[in-house]
Amino acid sequence: MTGRAPALTAALTMTLLGVTVALGGCAPTGTARAGDDPERVEDRLVVLAAASLTDVVADLAERATADHPGLRVETTFGSSATLAAQVLAGAPADVLLTASDDTMLTVTDALGGEPVVVATNHLQLAVPAGNPGGVTSLADLADPDLTVALCAPQVPCGAVAADVLARAGVVAAPDTLERDVRAVLTRLTLDEADAGLVYRTDVRAADGAVEGIEVPQAADVATEHPALVVPGAPHPAAAAAFVTLLTGPDGRRAFAAAGFGPP
Repeated sequence: MTGRAPALTAALTMTLLGVTVALGGCAPTGTARAGDDPERVEDRLVVLAAASLTDVVADLAERATADHPGLRVETTFGSSATLAAQVLAGAPADVLLTASDDTMLTVTDALGGEPVVVATNHLQLAVPAGNPGGVTSLADLADPDLTVALCAPQVPCGAVAADVLARAGVVAAPDTLERDVRAVLTRLTLDEADAGLVYRTDVRAADGAVEGIEVPQAADVATEHPALVVPGAPHPAAAAAFVTLLTGPDGRRAFAAAGFGPP
């Protein structure tokens, strides 16, 4: 993707100027005086994001570093539940993005903070390219002759999948329960599974390696993706600026291009 993120650039510039004044004239990255603590200058941002947000968050992080060369954005992607547990355990993190409000609530209940929804999504029935298993509906996920991959129930994509299947009256027979939605997608792209449930954005990200089948029950269950400036974040101003990028025009365009719905 191309384009700039002026809101983030301005916010981060003000951040560094403000920190410079607060430190009595300490210059930004690379020119700090001897004895200054470089970590006090907000040249680093740690972002933890749900696996389903990998492509768009990585793209926006790249934009941020391109617009502000002094900023180093470190991203980690994985299960929302795992990332939330890391934050609660005290792992350094500035911004947390999850694939469900419930998972985010475990963090805000303990630490406080006010998350903001940056995008919405929903699941699709997904099959490898060419649909070798002949899958046509959610009912096929109960077929013991097919290899079915689902997210584990304790992670957001698994919880949403359980809701969708219950609405359809289907008792699935999964052969594998994965740690996050991208692991399910990998099973499908490698032809290690005949069918699975992934977010519609994951189908798009697979770039033709998998096919998505819309099912009414899935379209009726929206998933919200909240972002949080983690209370006590090491770099709070840069974190706030990044969330502003996520919710601003450039962020909205990036989410829409990846197939996400608006908040």
